[in-house]
Amino acid sequence: MATIKEIAALAGVSRGTVDRVLNNRGSVNPATAAKINEIAKALDYKPNKAGLALAAQKKKLKLGVILFSTDNPFFADVLKGVNEKTQDLAGYNCTVLVKQIPINVEAQLNAIDELLREEVNGIALAPHNDDRIRVRINELYEQGIPVVTLNTDIENSRRIAYVGSNYTKSGATAAGLLRLMTHSTVYIGIITGSSDILCHTERIAGFTDTLKPEQERMHIVSIIETQDDEIESYEQTSRLLKEHPEINALFFAAGGVYGGCRAITSLGFTDKLCVIAFDKADTTEHFLQEGVLSAVICQQPHIQGRKPLDLLFTYLTSGELPEKEYNYTAVDIRILENI
Repeated sequence: MATIKEIAALAGVSRGTVDRVLNNRGSVNPATAAKINEIAKALDYKPNKAGLALAAQKKKLKLGVILFSTDNPFFADVLKGVNEKTQDLAGYNCTVLVKQIPINVEAQLNAIDELLREEVNGIALAPHNDDRIRVRINELYEQGIPVVTLNTDIENSRRIAYVGSNYTKSGATAAGLLRLMTHSTVYIGIITGSSDILCHTERIAGFTDTLKPEQERMHIVSIIETQDDEIESYEQTSRLLKEHPEINALFFAAGGVYGGCRAITSLGFTDKLCVIAFDKADTTEHFLQEGVLSAVICQQPHIQGRKPLDLLFTYLTSGELPEKEYNYTAVDIRILENI
């Protein structure tokens, strides 16, 4: 097996320079760094795992996590995954700081700044698809602070990986379920969180694209945004159903499922609507049992909490980029009989 000493001799540099390049520590001339990485790849260099664990303990790494508020029960389950991985990392002298924020760009920027003041070495976050967040992620990369996105991604940024659902596929799955569960003309209302959250827009895109061949029979009446707020979802879903009595199907593309289902029951529309939503939680299980929800699509929140921290820790201790840029979770369909 190749050693740092051998790579240093071939590259004509010190072992310290090789160590900085392979472990992503300190600045090295880009041409030199490229040469070292090329030699390491040619020799199939693999870092010593025991040495990495010892180095990690000496580094006292600190990771930051930024999640949307646990008012959305899905993120409560993501947080459980974060907490489980935090306990694992404690054995390597690595600590994890968690910030929970509302769906708001300024709140996310402030959370990033707070973590930087805490001198974190890497950040996992569910990002707004906003230029200010994109610029900040790119700045963090330049500063040597890697970012892994979770649950929702951000386009054209220098984050090192994404962990979460393939949302276009999830939206298409929801459309397929609705097509199978209905037979006459369908008028659909879509309740989403925010057009500034990429996963919400991708779900809707997958949903609408899949329904295009069915447009003679299946019609999208309206799309409303609730910011994943249960009260807002209750009020807007109530208004939507009153203003459009022809609606006989609802697609919840984001959070706010509890509030929306409460609106359905309060109006007495349970038997009128076919309703597709996301995520297994106590609330969705209850509404499946009550017949308000027809089906839910799950996306493995524990993995979305654990894996980003695992990828960050591995990168910061070994210098190795994640094997896959897109780490998709399974598309898991649940109905009353298998919830």
